[in-house]
Amino acid sequence: MFSRLRELDPHPTTELDYTSPFELLVAVVLSAQATDVGVNKATRKLFPVANTPQGIVDLGEEKLKKYISTIGLFNGKARNVIALSKILVEQYDAQVPNSREALEALPGVGRKTANVVLNTAFGHPTIAVDTHIFRVCNRTGLAPGKDVRAVEDKLEKVVPAEFRQDAHHWLILHGRYVCKARKPECPRCVIRDLCAFKPKVTQ
Repeated sequence: MFSRLRELDPHPTTELDYTSPFELLVAVVLSAQATDVGVNKATRKLFPVANTPQGIVDLGEEKLKKYISTIGLFNGKARNVIALSKILVEQYDAQVPNSREALEALPGVGRKTANVVLNTAFGHPTIAVDTHIFRVCNRTGLAPGKDVRAVEDKLEKVVPAEFRQDAHHWLILHGRYVCKARKPECPRCVIRDLCAFKPKVTQ
């Protein structure tokens, strides 16, 4: 499965726009229950104005809200981004920490966000399970589970080491563009013969 996905896309990465670990962290926090496209539209205006923890703190919550008001749940997200920026300035010399515990202690940062930052910014072989990955893993039978943590734990066991770094991105992209929620595009799927989702495989 991963050999085929790698053949299609040898160097997958996030579709969020970023140029530093901090920009990535902010973008991932903003992306909860929002699309990457929507987040990128907002951060293209925000990051030229403020793209460091101190810059965000100086901008302030009310001005930050104006930049991200097109994103769902923007009030709470603005509050979290300001709060985590203050912590980074005060406790981490304005740097994003390279540890799960430190990341998950930041406001608005859960396990999935921490996994994305650890993987994409710092090269850890973590796998962040979002709705796309959850769907793909359950449909295909790759790593079925009742919740995202169960799927993540199973992926840790079944994904071969050589694919671990990029597995997260391949599975997200596959779920986003091929194994779609309402109408999976099984006829053009490169792993359809390996998939356990019988109702759609033959269509």
